This record gives sequence, C-alpha cells and structure tokens, in this order.
Amino acid sequence: MTNALFPGSFDPVTKGHMDTVVQAARAFDHLYVVVMTNTSKQQLFTPAERADFLQAAVAEAGLTNVTVLARPAQLTVDLARELGADVLVRGVRNSADFLYEQQIAGVNGKLAPDLPTVLFLAKPENAAVASSMVKEVARYGGRVDQFLPKKAAAALEKRLKNEDQEQE
Repeated sequence: MTNALFPGSFDPVTKGHMDTVVQAARAFDHLYVVVMTNTSKQQLFTPAERADFLQAAVAEAGLTNVTVLARPAQLTVDLARELGADVLVRGVRNSADFLYEQQIAGVNGKLAPDLPTVLFLAKPENAAVASSMVKEVARYGGRVDQFLPKKAAAALEKRLKNEDQEQE
C-alpha cells in the first residue's frame, strides 16, 4: 500500500489544488492532504478553516481515500514519517512552479533521502489559477467560483466583503 502526502498552504484551496488531489488520489492507495504553513505568505484563513474547505471539496469530489489534516507548525518530512507516507506530492502549473518545486524537492531529498517527490501537472484550465491571484479577483468584486470549490469561494467572498465593511 502506497501512502502519499500533499502538503500546502491552501489559502484557500483552488480548483488547481483539487486537480492535483484528484490525480494523486487515483495514483496512490491513500492520500493525506495537509494544511501547512508557508512562512513567506500571509494567510487569510486559519488552518482549521482551510482544512474545512478542503474537506468539503474532497467530499464533493467523492474521494474516499483522502484524509485532510491541519498541521501548520510541522516540517513536511517529519509529518510524512509520522503518517507513514512513502511519497510527497506536489502540483505544477508552469515552468516557474517547476523550478520552485524542484528546489523544495531538493531540500526534502536532503532531509529525507528515502522520500521521493512526485509532481502532477495541472490541466490547462488550471494552469493560471493561484490562490494569491484569486484573492485579488475577489478583493475587487470579481467572480471566484470559476477558480475555487463552492465552500471556499463563498467563504472568500464573505471574508473580503467583511474586511471592506470594517475599513469603511
């Protein structure tokens, strides 16, 4: 049985993230999708909220071999060992993503040489979808339901609307 770990900040989960989740769920016996922290990003949602959005999207996709967790303060390779993961999963949208993911895989490979990283390529319709861009679209009143699963889209629109009202 092969267990895989897909870590990410998922702030919020996008259809591009879910593209990777679906591909990895088909390829591996069990997939852990784990909300973690990217210290170079400022998070809009709490880890618990992000995990909730992911869980709703996984349920909507009908994926029964996926477990969603929130472990915001843990090193990925340590979590992989704890969960018994054999493989790390990452998604790649474009060449810039590839270079970034190659660096992450290199560092993880130094920390845990026995833990390979597998890259899944985004479908063309998801290649331009990034959480940061989607947040910008939502901030200025654009529709985000084409980029995000339902629960995440509704929460993002609500959060940014509430922020705008607080600033007025």
